[in-house]
Amino acid sequence: MTMEYAIRAANVEDCKDIARMIVELAEYEKVADQVKITQRDLEQDGFSKNPFFHGIVAEVPEQHKTKEGHTKIGYALYFYSYSSWVGRAIYMEDLYVMPDFRGKGIGKALMSKVAQLGLAAGCNQLNFTVLDWNKSSLDFYLSQGCFDVTASKGYHLMRCEGEALQHLAQP
Repeated sequence: MTMEYAIRAANVEDCKDIARMIVELAEYEKVADQVKITQRDLEQDGFSKNPFFHGIVAEVPEQHKTKEGHTKIGYALYFYSYSSWVGRAIYMEDLYVMPDFRGKGIGKALMSKVAQLGLAAGCNQLNFTVLDWNKSSLDFYLSQGCFDVTASKGYHLMRCEGEALQHLAQP
């Protein structure tokens, strides 16, 4: 039996559920202590005049809601970026489906929708990161025709934050 669900653009009312699922994702990735974002941050950063991100949610009908009463059971956050070599790109920051709803095509549908949105905006590539220990996700992405940029091209994702970012910003 296939699971009934719908994929739709996120709206400001979804921020409470997105914030909940961000914490669930961080717990799954064993970094729950690193989540600093709040529902209010999501509302401001995603639904202001110049949003920093966009989102889509996966929603099931009432009869399939979780035992806690949730009908929003997955999400993807994305934003547009730019490659100086190939032009427009889309970056998928998060792709998450609650554990009880995995293996039903919902994650694939969310990722497919991000790809569709990217193509509609003229993007030439979809970028995202995945943890090296997350073999099921790695295998899934590889099965979709994605490739590991670090392994094939040698690029490493670098980050500067906190005091180092403050120091770097000094003239």
